[in-house]
Amino acid sequence: MVALGLALGLVMPLILWVRRSAADSNTWMVVLDPMKPGGPFEVMAEQTIGRMNFTLRVHDVLFGDVWLCSGQSNMEMTVSQIFNATREMSDTAAYQSVRILSVSLVQAEQELEDLAGLDLPWSKPTSENLGHGNFQYTSAVCWLFGRYLYDTLQYPLGLVSSSWGGTPIEAWSSQRSLKACGISKQGFIPPDSLGGPSKHSVLWNAMIHPLRTMALKGMIWYQGESNTNYNMDLYNCTFPALIEDWRQAFHHGSQGQTERFFPFGFVQLSSYLSNTTSGDGFPQIRWHQTADFGFAPNVRMPNTFMAVAMDLGDRNSPFGSIHPRDKQTVAYRLHLGARAVAYGEKHLTFQGPLPEKMEHLVDKGLLNLTYYQKIHVQRQDNKIFEISCCSDHQCTWLPAPMNASTTWTLALDVRPCHGTLGALRYAWTTWPCEYKQCPLYHPSSTLPAPPFVAFMTHQTPGHHSKDAR
Repeated sequence: MVALGLALGLVMPLILWVRRSAADSNTWMVVLDPMKPGGPFEVMAEQTIGRMNFTLRVHDVLFGDVWLCSGQSNMEMTVSQIFNATREMSDTAAYQSVRILSVSLVQAEQELEDLAGLDLPWSKPTSENLGHGNFQYTSAVCWLFGRYLYDTLQYPLGLVSSSWGGTPIEAWSSQRSLKACGISKQGFIPPDSLGGPSKHSVLWNAMIHPLRTMALKGMIWYQGESNTNYNMDLYNCTFPALIEDWRQAFHHGSQGQTERFFPFGFVQLSSYLSNTTSGDGFPQIRWHQTADFGFAPNVRMPNTFMAVAMDLGDRNSPFGSIHPRDKQTVAYRLHLGARAVAYGEKHLTFQGPLPEKMEHLVDKGLLNLTYYQKIHVQRQDNKIFEISCCSDHQCTWLPAPMNASTTWTLALDVRPCHGTLGALRYAWTTWPCEYKQCPLYHPSSTLPAPPFVAFMTHQTPGHHSKDAR
């Protein structure tokens, strides 16, 4: 019997499951020799029992790269919910070699060996299955990411959607990875953050673990909103731990066909308008998504890439501002990271500018930032940079208005601080700027400068320099 997953339109079927009989639970795995991307092909499985021969054929099989897409509702949003939905849903004719699969919403107390169900088996993209309904079937971010990649690669891709809205990272984490972060028991999740399953590991068990035999090229992740008020301070552990655990599971489950450190992309949280959410939750999660480095990849998160989305806020989204409709830009920024990290494309800018040095010019009342990339100052902003001003063992965050700039540097006015400069932070708020109107971008790629916090140490009178990356 060929297991669920080797179906019409399967991409890159390097793993073939064969069961000896309906009564026998032992499972055999056949690893096919890797093939060059292409197709369509026919895959045939034969079984001989005594004098009887059984043959199963699967048609229209493609070989290429498979990407897994997971997370909560912003990954779950379908093409029918985004900007220019009608045009996007109709743009499928050139992408029939991009195949899509969507996992059913299921939770389980124990790790499942096989999926309990599929909302959409391996299929060619159509306007119907791309826009089946709100938060149903195919992820818009997943689809658009694959489409952008296909435009570059020009060979078959498989996209697997396995997402559930309103879910914390703990539901997607195995007990192993939670234990690594000191989480052993279910904590209390405030009612206003619920929307999907919150019990620890139930989605890992049912919606990720059964996929571990797939031969993946990589995966993308969009999650974090549900952790802005649940285990927020642990996200800098739970997220890197999830990445490491999933990499181990897929590498071993695929008999080494999936690379041990396969590329892992993620979306840094966008903006949100709310009267109830703590103003520090979103910026804290954004920072923790990078393991507190401010950029990816880094030493704790190797072979990762990040799409900054804080400048894509959508005040008028009919699905609430927490669900911005511009998923095209999100997917485009993700695909840049994939091209650089997963496919090794050289000299491709996939990160926005971050400062690499800070100099406190005390006599001028300025803090001079030197960036490791060129910067484009789109507009002046008097509040988006903040300094921690310390005196009498107390520190207060004060605005540091933007001053003069060059191609590589930016000066901030720190004269309002009459004490000691303790730290600098950028875009440390739930809603840092209006749509694509943050002040700093990379000049040619139009990638926004990501949020960061950098602490000032070893200050000397008249001058201070620090590596801010």
